[in-house]
Amino acid sequence: MALWDRIKDSASTMQNQLVAKKNDLKSGAFRDASMAMCALVAAADGTIDPSERRRVAQLIATNEVLQNFPADDLQRRFDANLDKLVADFDFGKVSVLQEIAKAKKKPAEARAVVQIGIVIGGADGDFDKTEQAVVREACFTLDLPPHEFDL
Repeated sequence: MALWDRIKDSASTMQNQLVAKKNDLKSGAFRDASMAMCALVAAADGTIDPSERRRVAQLIATNEVLQNFPADDLQRRFDANLDKLVADFDFGKVSVLQEIAKAKKKPAEARAVVQIGIVIGGADGDFDKTEQAVVREACFTLDLPPHEFDL
């Protein structure tokens, strides 16, 4: 199986698992951690162009699991995290990882946050090394073993 197909299958599998847990993923901690994860993956290479920002924002707005929350609230949180990363990536990353850590208390939410990172990273068909690295960092932040997610 080609790498492209494996990435698409993995992202699709993660999305299906998330949808199955949708009713359990309604907390503010999950919301905040998810938006932080989306921003971290979007800015994984240290930069983000307007088209990438729009693409990730569109994915957030149309993700069935995230529809538990008002779209404008998600957009505001995503943008705030992205702004921190764009202003100073290293310092912003510390703040964003603290947001991600909010999901640590509930293992199902923590796993869902990682899965959202993989879905966002793989949405363009190229879950690249920098995106994988930041999702792996988030796993450590959440006390989850990266190999559980093939990272």
